[in-house]
Amino acid sequence: MEDVLIVGGGPCGLAAAIACKRAGLEPIIIEKGSLVHSIYRYPTYMIFHSTPELLEIGGIPFATAHDKPTRQEALNYYRLVASRENLRVHVYETVTGAQQTADGFHVTTLDRFATNHKYETKNLIIATGYFDNPNRLGVPGEQLPKVSSLYKEAHPYAGMNIAVVGGNNSAVDAAMELERAGAHVTVICRRPQLSDKVKAWTRPVFESLINKGRIRMYFGANVESIEERSIRVNTESEIITLENDHVFSLIGYRPDRTFLHSLGVETDPETGIPQHNTETMETNVPHLYIAGVIAAGHHANAIFIENGRFHGEGIARHITSRLAR
Repeated sequence: MEDVLIVGGGPCGLAAAIACKRAGLEPIIIEKGSLVHSIYRYPTYMIFHSTPELLEIGGIPFATAHDKPTRQEALNYYRLVASRENLRVHVYETVTGAQQTADGFHVTTLDRFATNHKYETKNLIIATGYFDNPNRLGVPGEQLPKVSSLYKEAHPYAGMNIAVVGGNNSAVDAAMELERAGAHVTVICRRPQLSDKVKAWTRPVFESLINKGRIRMYFGANVESIEERSIRVNTESEIITLENDHVFSLIGYRPDRTFLHSLGVETDPETGIPQHNTETMETNVPHLYIAGVIAAGHHANAIFIENGRFHGEGIARHITSRLAR
């Protein structure tokens, strides 16, 4: 019987494991991808918005030579933390089911060798991310192989006609990197202007590229359909057809709460936030906790590493307070 089983090996899952371990518990993490898989999936040359101290977990310093750490530095840091804290992490193992028992929870998994595993745990923490659930355009042709919801790097698209859909940091950063690599870039944003969350040091550079005609920009526009060699765009004044080789649909992600619902966790129909105590992070199901972005509801950007890394401390306090009774 495990003390604590954590589903999700991202920064918030690791932070929860550290907090539980330092409280005298023996946590185990089940992660269906690599360690901090969400960060691994970030663009290759991405630079974080946050300063390194805001990404630290377990009080372990995050050293970097820059004002803002890179993706590679973050991967190195979280690997170091997991190793230094001697955390039990099972990577490439997917949770296939869970049910409540008299003593806690029964959890089943499937590893990368197609081997089934069973766990019994007194407490269950769900710390899953949302990169597996991108928002959809909902237009004909979206299923074509040339449409991606994940951007890695620009080199493969040099000289090609690329459409980037979105108006937030991910879309702006991808568009600029693609343009530097020699792609012919069109950005399609349904809003009349860029998101207020676009980095202050990025916005003027991006706007300069638009003004110089190096990036074609359509505000207040939507993709109508996607064809093999073109896309149709509904602008504020007309529907136009653009030559196109690839589409990056960078319009955000949403948490998947199917697993939570299967265990009886209730969610607010308007906000999408799972019912939970914000101090202890325990849901309406006893001994079932949430940590990280899964607690954010429809607005995934409300919780990120900077604040989600503290969820585990409240969880650990709550679990140990019960043991002390």
